[in-house]
Amino acid sequence: MSLFSGWRAAFRIARRDAVRAKGRSALVVAMIALPVLGVTAADLTYRSALPTVAEDLTADLGAADARFTDQGMGPVRLEQMPDGIMWQTPEDTPESLPEDERKPVDVPATFPKGSRYITEQSVPASVTTRHGITDTQITELDVADPLLRGRVELTDGAYPRAKDEMAATEAFLDASGLSVGDRVTVRGPEQVYTLTGAVERPAELKEKSLFAVPGAVVAPWQKTSDGDAGGDQDILPPQASDLKWLVKGPPGAGVTWPDVLAANERGVVVRARQVALNPPPDSEVPMAAHMRGWETDDAEMTAAALTVAAMAVLEIVLLAGPAFAVGARRSRRQLGLVGSCGGTRGQVRAVVLAGGAVLGGVGAVVGVGAGFGLTALFRPVIEDFTGRRFGELTVQPWEILGIALLGLVTGVLAALAPAIVAGRQSVLESLTGRRGSRRSSRVLPAVGSVVLAGGVALAVHGGVSGNTNLVAGGSVLAELGLLGCIPVIVGFLGRLGRRLPLTPRIALRDAARNRGRTAPAVAAVMAAVAGSVAIATYTASGTAEQAYDHQPNLTAGTAALMTFDSTEKADLPRARAAVEQNYPVTGAPAGLGRVWAGSDCSVYYEEEDGCGTLEIVKPTGKAHSCPLKGKGAKELALRISADEHKRLMNSPACIDENYTTIVFGNGENKIVVGDAALLTSYVKLDDPAAAKALAAGTPVLLNSAYAKNGEVTLKAAHIYNERDKENRALHPGKARATTDRLKVYVAPDSYAATPGIRMVMPQRTADRLGLHSEEMGSIYTLGRQPTDAERQATDAAMEQAGNGAYVWTSNSAEQRDDAAVLLILALFAGVVTLGAAAITTGLSKADAEADLTTLSAVGAPPGVRRSLSGFQCLVVALTGVLLGTLAGIVPAVALRLTDLRAALADMRADPMESAYTPIVMPWETIALLALVVPVLAGLLAAALTSSRQKLARRAG
Repeated sequence: MSLFSGWRAAFRIARRDAVRAKGRSALVVAMIALPVLGVTAADLTYRSALPTVAEDLTADLGAADARFTDQGMGPVRLEQMPDGIMWQTPEDTPESLPEDERKPVDVPATFPKGSRYITEQSVPASVTTRHGITDTQITELDVADPLLRGRVELTDGAYPRAKDEMAATEAFLDASGLSVGDRVTVRGPEQVYTLTGAVERPAELKEKSLFAVPGAVVAPWQKTSDGDAGGDQDILPPQASDLKWLVKGPPGAGVTWPDVLAANERGVVVRARQVALNPPPDSEVPMAAHMRGWETDDAEMTAAALTVAAMAVLEIVLLAGPAFAVGARRSRRQLGLVGSCGGTRGQVRAVVLAGGAVLGGVGAVVGVGAGFGLTALFRPVIEDFTGRRFGELTVQPWEILGIALLGLVTGVLAALAPAIVAGRQSVLESLTGRRGSRRSSRVLPAVGSVVLAGGVALAVHGGVSGNTNLVAGGSVLAELGLLGCIPVIVGFLGRLGRRLPLTPRIALRDAARNRGRTAPAVAAVMAAVAGSVAIATYTASGTAEQAYDHQPNLTAGTAALMTFDSTEKADLPRARAAVEQNYPVTGAPAGLGRVWAGSDCSVYYEEEDGCGTLEIVKPTGKAHSCPLKGKGAKELALRISADEHKRLMNSPACIDENYTTIVFGNGENKIVVGDAALLTSYVKLDDPAAAKALAAGTPVLLNSAYAKNGEVTLKAAHIYNERDKENRALHPGKARATTDRLKVYVAPDSYAATPGIRMVMPQRTADRLGLHSEEMGSIYTLGRQPTDAERQATDAAMEQAGNGAYVWTSNSAEQRDDAAVLLILALFAGVVTLGAAAITTGLSKADAEADLTTLSAVGAPPGVRRSLSGFQCLVVALTGVLLGTLAGIVPAVALRLTDLRAALADMRADPMESAYTPIVMPWETIALLALVVPVLAGLLAAALTSSRQKLARRAG
């Protein structure tokens, strides 16, 4: 028999066996197809969402050939790269003139002859909405012109063509509550426009903006605000951007590199489609000589991609390998017949390997096809999520072929170990169904233990030394070492069942006795969970670090209503009503005032020494000064750890040096006038003693570094400006300076970081000290963050109240998609866990039929079959999850040690830089994997197992 005919027979047997065992075959195909599907969909999405140079140019230029931009340098020579993004002035360029002395550039004169162009100019504006008012950007651009196709597309209605018409992006319409046909007013000039259409920018789907024809907004607005031309000087002029020109070159010629160089000579930078797509050689690009050494090194990315691919192959092999073992066990009589008919061990192995190739090929085809289908089906969802339309579904044939080939090879590799085992079995054992006993290897666990210890040490060393390659290598070695130890761990499980009830005892002993099928499934679960826990731990730790470093502008969950300045007398009662009617306010507002000495520096700030000063004098001494600031700070930073540095940074003395932002316009002294309501609503100091102190006229000091023996020193310079007629009349003569010692209530140190407030002073105390004060606004406690509609309605109501006040809310730390990432990781690990446990349960049922028959014969109830399957599934899932959690912690901790090393280096260069690098465990994710998923796996296995006993053929 030739080699070809032998494999043909093997494939024919494998195909028939796959068709006959449909359930097992479907399980193997699914295990291979799912990763192939994911990689195919990820490849298609990445390639389609990553814009090509041509798509980038279309998003920027539309159908135009080029964009010409005056860089504001005057008619001087510039140099640029062919992409039209990077540019510079040559080294021999004379020093540029002041902006008001620069000559204008005649940009249209730089266009190639026979060109056609349109202009573009943007201006920020406040406009009315259905809910109230909002800020947006208005672009004067003839979006109806064919030159804009591909950059701006109409989705509803019609393009604006008259000067009283506009188009709005879909995102703006959603946020504003407006629709096509509604009117919108530009506040200030009070120009009214009709929304004639809805448009979208395919490259910026989330952009909230308006489009008008050229000359419809900026020029009328400028005329309305020009007092010399009869306009209203109270209207602020438009802050319009510089003009840009979108140019369509001569037919058949476009805009060429010589055209670009000619424009550069006159101070114009050009982004030309033809040049960017077919750049000239570096010898023709004057700026190219300055751009050497910008090549990027993709070696690390390539190594990471290969590592991920190798781990994915290992994962599939571990998952699908036991399933092929199920097939080999169930087909052992058939394989025995092959041997009894003269088939060699190699031909027996070929039958099993052919099964891997058949199912691997089917899984690869199904995975690739499903990847294409799901990507096309969810394309709109993906585009909305990324905020960019795909130019087209980009397919790289060789990449897709490689993914499919990976699925095929993985199927063969998964069948390799079962094929070797099947080839070693004697014909007699195969025909009778008996299994020989084979002692487990003692070498593998010993080697695994050594590799595990070495991998952990290598990863930790890499983290401490800052070498991420060592971290990655050590983490992989540690996981491989743990894989080698799994058979021993599984064998140890059998000893744990001595005191357990019958069913879990049998499940544990069965897992220990049949390590060949239990260990790969546990390893598969461990590998999936380890990756998920590693990423989840690193992500949660990064989120905690970001939250710690965040410096809020207000106390979390609050909003501040403030007046613009003391010269603008706002109608605060109406402004308060606007906030209370529209914002999700809880409770009554707390009043907030400011205090000053002499003439108000917020009004009389133009003259030097033309206003008074007020400050809290900080005492000297160790308890009052920050050791991380000033002399000896760097020497101290070299000696302390990250935890000691964090403790010092959180001390009142250093907090005052770190949080320097002035929030309430009360100057560097950060003194406000308030009562007990301010303490409870904003400071979050619910202390009866503090409230009692304020009521008695005693200020409450939030930063203890300014107190000495329970007192603060308040130093004031009562300087009155000559222009301050009212107060100057009351305080004639020379300026006077006062120093007062005030008894204060010192709040706990945790309140020193309260944004914007250092001390709360009662009104009666300010009056007693001869200080001036005025109401500044109110503080509100919010039940949640206000929506766009609530903000717009509030802004509109406050404008009607005189537009002399404004409201803002606390700025939370930058939002990341950590919750979604952790959920996806947990779901991925859960699916793998369920799949591996299901495969092991199926193999257990195939192996344990004789045991179950014996149990039934001695009177065991039918429900034992169900409960046994459930506990077998639970054992695999729980063991794999626990081991995976331990394995995943190693790379996460090592990477955080790398981050800690970098943070310590930054701190020692600047002692006021934070070195806090926490390691936070994602307990929710771990609990989901360690508790919910194993229990769910056990319950599903029990529910899907039949309690009926099948008729068994008599052995022998």
